[in-house]
Amino acid sequence: MTATLRDVARLAGVSFKTVSNVVNDHPYVSDTTRAKVQAAIDELGYRPNRQARSLRSGRTGAIGLAVPELSLAYFAQLADEVITAAEQRDVVVVIEQTGGDRRRELDVLSGSRRQLTDGLLFSPLGLGNDDGGLLAVDFPLVLLGERIFDGPVDHVTMENVDAARAATDHLLGLGRRRIAVIGAHEGEVIGSAGLRLRGYRAALDVRGVAYDDALVVDAGPWHRINGAEAMRALLERGVEFDAVFALNDELALGALRVMQEQGIRVPADVAIIGFDDVDEGKYSLPSLSTVDPGRREIARLAVEVLLDRIEKGSGEPRRELRSGYRIVERESTQPG
Repeated sequence: MTATLRDVARLAGVSFKTVSNVVNDHPYVSDTTRAKVQAAIDELGYRPNRQARSLRSGRTGAIGLAVPELSLAYFAQLADEVITAAEQRDVVVVIEQTGGDRRRELDVLSGSRRQLTDGLLFSPLGLGNDDGGLLAVDFPLVLLGERIFDGPVDHVTMENVDAARAATDHLLGLGRRRIAVIGAHEGEVIGSAGLRLRGYRAALDVRGVAYDDALVVDAGPWHRINGAEAMRALLERGVEFDAVFALNDELALGALRVMQEQGIRVPADVAIIGFDDVDEGKYSLPSLSTVDPGRREIARLAVEVLLDRIEKGSGEPRRELRSGYRIVERESTQPG
């Protein structure tokens, strides 16, 4: 038979109300009592009745996550981290893929799926910084990514400029001075490409290395095929380079393949570093140096902020939170 709250209360030797408080994570329950109740829950295999809880609270026990595309490893792994963080709070995640299409992103914000979730984590790509006003919705919303800043909602993002500067400085520290960039978006200022290019230029300035526009190659969507095409375009230009900063790992893996096809030794001839620390980079040959942008921390912060907003409403000031980062050095930048 399925265990009930009363069964748990009887085994733990506490009141029904105390068990309910523990299950619903209410404060003012002593650690000793909480541990006793949890032990009874584990022994009986009790699982909360989510439907009954939703009827009582008026909440679904679910949050939404809208991302551009799960075929990109960064977003797939971010979704995995969000699910893990949400499970720890006994919340499920409903995932929606927008394709980075502006119309579909506006549809996500329209609230047409409001009844399915209590709030939304939203990573736009089609919307831009001038669209911040569109985020003023009537449901809890936390913004992810770098397309919109200073909007009216909580925002969790990463240190794009500083992390890109550190990645570039890592290459400069190896003695490389002709550092190509793959993945720029012409004219972009706000957005991952614009911010990471700014960090690249800042690192060059500190080291007194002249910026050369011929070393910067534009690319469309940050997929491997575009990284490969960008590397071919760079080689066709005939410019000398001894290192590559790819603005994400997908681009780096595509570029790495083309360099190997052309007999360019990595890192002996050209060192390369990416950005995002996706799993595939650990297993490329050579393995890919990269920037870990704090994806797990982004997921944890985003879930915490959204659930806090769901609980407390819109009265609290908006929050702008950034994850930490670290350089992950692997074979693609390790001489010898």
